[in-house]
Amino acid sequence: MLKSAYHLTRPTTRTTSVVFASPHSGRDYPESFLHRSVLNEHEVRSSEDAYVDLLFANVPEHGAPFLTACAPRAYLDLNRGADELDSALIEGVRRSAHNPRIASGLGVIPRVVANGRQIYRGKLTLIEAHQRIANHWRPYHDQLQTLLDESANAFGEAILIDCHSMPHEALENIGPPGGARPDIVLGDRFGAAAAGSIMERVEAAFASAGLRVARNMPFAGAFITQHYGRPARQQHAIQIEIDRALYMDEQTLKPHDGFEAFKTLLNGIIAELAEIGRKADQRVAAE
Repeated sequence: MLKSAYHLTRPTTRTTSVVFASPHSGRDYPESFLHRSVLNEHEVRSSEDAYVDLLFANVPEHGAPFLTACAPRAYLDLNRGADELDSALIEGVRRSAHNPRIASGLGVIPRVVANGRQIYRGKLTLIEAHQRIANHWRPYHDQLQTLLDESANAFGEAILIDCHSMPHEALENIGPPGGARPDIVLGDRFGAAAAGSIMERVEAAFASAGLRVARNMPFAGAFITQHYGRPARQQHAIQIEIDRALYMDEQTLKPHDGFEAFKTLLNGIIAELAEIGRKADQRVAAE
């Protein structure tokens, strides 16, 4: 049994409407879950956004809160709707209209990890699925919405930066033939989840740091950007995908020698992102 659904670090003073969150970096694997899985501990971590919580750990120093999941993605996927239940995995679930995420085994309770590897020997009960959602999915999302509401009340807007990492191999066919792969993929549901002006500033923050940036391909954002991205209501959501090769060895699942240097680079980008949600009078005070 996991002790907590999430970890929240608040700044001493909230100075920006930006909220940072990492839903896929949880690595508290319950022993009961590992015992039931057909995968070893190394294999089951392959879909984890490893160390993203550590990369963004300095967020509160820039006046923004940082919410991180404790539950690992293989146990419960917070970037899926609570109703995205997989009938091939969970007993008593009716097969619903075609949903490509569920069909591929990537529902709210995943059936597979990276490269389509099965997690379980058999099926889970519907009661267990509902318990995971009640104990972990709902508390995380309730807290995330609370943080966004706080931003809206204090600053008149809320900007969610949803922090992820992606396998290096996911970028093989992205970009022009023979061209360099992107380091960062930003997702705003092709403009539906955030105002264009905000997306431009987020892209500029990464590009000015020397990183190659792509938009929406191959990752445009899933449930979180779709659900929380409401630009007409001044609530914006942008997903950030970072190439794992920039900071870790994907074979050993350990940070490589460039981890600290990349974290330092990212800290400067975080400062720029926080600035996007800062009022003009606050910018003057910070100078």
